[in-house]
Amino acid sequence: MKIIDWYIIRKFLGIFFYAIGLLAVIIIIFDLSEKIDDFIEKDAPLKAIIFDYYLNFIPYLVNMFSALFTFITVIFFTSRMATNTEIVAILSSGISFWRMMRPYLISAAIIGLLSFMLASYVIPITNRSLFSFERTYIKKPKHSQPNNVHLQISPGVYVYVGRYSSYNNTGQNFSIEKIDNSGLYYRLNAEQFSYDSVNHIWSILDYKERFIDSIGERLKEGKRIDTVLNIHPDDFMIDAARLKTLTSPELNEVIAVEKMKGSGAIIALQVEKHSRIAFPFANIILAMIGVAVSSRKIRGGTGLHLGIGLTLTFTYVLFMQISTVYGVYGGLTPIIATWIPNIIFGIMAFFLIRYAPK
Repeated sequence: MKIIDWYIIRKFLGIFFYAIGLLAVIIIIFDLSEKIDDFIEKDAPLKAIIFDYYLNFIPYLVNMFSALFTFITVIFFTSRMATNTEIVAILSSGISFWRMMRPYLISAAIIGLLSFMLASYVIPITNRSLFSFERTYIKKPKHSQPNNVHLQISPGVYVYVGRYSSYNNTGQNFSIEKIDNSGLYYRLNAEQFSYDSVNHIWSILDYKERFIDSIGERLKEGKRIDTVLNIHPDDFMIDAARLKTLTSPELNEVIAVEKMKGSGAIIALQVEKHSRIAFPFANIILAMIGVAVSSRKIRGGTGLHLGIGLTLTFTYVLFMQISTVYGVYGGLTPIIATWIPNIIFGIMAFFLIRYAPK
């Protein structure tokens, strides 16, 4: 059986890396033809195009299409084995279906581990050079305008920002609240504020201060006050691009800080964290489904198997995208949102294998 194991593993990994490498070359060629005018217009150096952009683009492509090509690979060569009655010969020799699946699971686990390492450590680092190149030679930087941001900048000190523009570092509707065991004892409201990125100073305009103590309340108004606060404009803008440049250890550190602040961005951060863990398991689940679907010899052969496989794969990817959006915006807890597709398709894989020809 070891000979058959190595035969399947070599077939699996060989076809997978060949196919995904070929896809990467095709995508790069089409991408280059689309962006060549931008490169010429911005005088992008050839070295930067190759090493800063496309070389850093490859890990992203490999990870993004790993589950799809795991499934296609399994469907392709297992269907060929079924057509040539190799599957029948293996099962007729007394080998169980689960035992026959072992080399498939080993190969899928190797690809899943590769996907996890890419998503958690490699891609965030390559994205830094990739995004820097895009900002310089392809895309104009986008200016974020976060609204209704609540932050805890230190124990008992809370900041609210109604609106902030990264274009000119200004905002409207700003407040600071300080709370202790007895309740609210200080509040500052301001119509406008701005940030000096050189001196790291916050300028608060048209403000009103409210002091509360055992004697009563005191009010104070002013036109401008310059102060240093334990916040930075980046704290308002945890966007998708920034998430993609954080390695998993860095992401865990940001999550801990945002939890302390009570930031609303914590959900998106947790979804990103759990998706990096959940997505690699798709390689194993889809490999199991692929074996169950393609091990039966049917009329239509490889073509029909590939059609069924692609339908299931795109259904999985669509389901993953929808559940992730619900995790960020729809109220689902991040861990449930990212693992629901794996759970549902894992159950499907179990039943397909159970009723596969033995």
